[in-house]
Amino acid sequence: MAILEKIFQVFNMSFQDKVMLLFNIPIYALFIPGEIILSNFLRQKFYSLKETLVNIYLNLLNAGIDFLLRIFVSLTVLQFFFQYHLDIHLPPAVYWILLVLAEDFLFYIEHFADHHCRLFWAVHVTHHSSPEYNLTTGFRSSVLMPMYRFFYFIPLVLLNFSPVDIFFAYALTQSYGILVHTQAIKKLPGWIEYIFVTPSHHRVHHASNIPYLDKNMGMLLIIWDRMFGTFVPEDTDKEATIYGLTKPIEKPFHPVHIVTHEWVAIGKDLGRKTSLRNKLGYLFRPPGWSHDGSTKTSKQLQAEYNGTEQ
Repeated sequence: MAILEKIFQVFNMSFQDKVMLLFNIPIYALFIPGEIILSNFLRQKFYSLKETLVNIYLNLLNAGIDFLLRIFVSLTVLQFFFQYHLDIHLPPAVYWILLVLAEDFLFYIEHFADHHCRLFWAVHVTHHSSPEYNLTTGFRSSVLMPMYRFFYFIPLVLLNFSPVDIFFAYALTQSYGILVHTQAIKKLPGWIEYIFVTPSHHRVHHASNIPYLDKNMGMLLIIWDRMFGTFVPEDTDKEATIYGLTKPIEKPFHPVHIVTHEWVAIGKDLGRKTSLRNKLGYLFRPPGWSHDGSTKTSKQLQAEYNGTEQ
């Protein structure tokens, strides 16, 4: 504790910074080393050196972009809208509970858009590109997402939530999101599985199995998925879970290709000889959509899988 107090003093940390540090220290110092040791002891090989290094690289790249944009763009935009906020004043406890709930709901909307619009999927796909699933997969960030994520927070500042508090709530739920990227925990008690996103729920989200595509998109609460029909329980008895993309990346360890491969694919589709309407479809329709049926969306694949294709 004396060491932590010294760190607090040296860096002149705010209360929010202290909370984030205390929340994240166990993840980096205990949980990740523990999962590595456990998986190797059980010979399950959850980790490989190359994939882990890619996860760290993408996280650092994302953090750098996020830091620069937050200083020069994100906070500036949110502060601009904050001056037009409603005159709503809440008790502190109610304020923070509502902020976390609202931020988590808006994350669900953002996440849904990322999976159903190819333009956003081109950004988000890096997070899903690893064939491994472990705690460091949570670091495998969607590198360019800081360029537009803050727009989803505008409704919150208009409701009189401070931009700084919004980013804190987001960081807190993202830290929780790292913890569910694990195969070490199978199932939690039923009431937790019903309300919160758990490792079991999020394994489904990262799976490339056809029934699991575009499912379980919550970060903190799974109730949004239950409410809007995107929830699917994990069923390892039916088929083994396969992580990653339905079509693996050709050069998964290339530092540029890992971020840009979907943009390259979009460029090729836009170069096809077809109508402007179809070209716009390659940008704004769901991933996998094609005007000639040569590739298929997750819904089309699931319809085939279930034998309900029209």
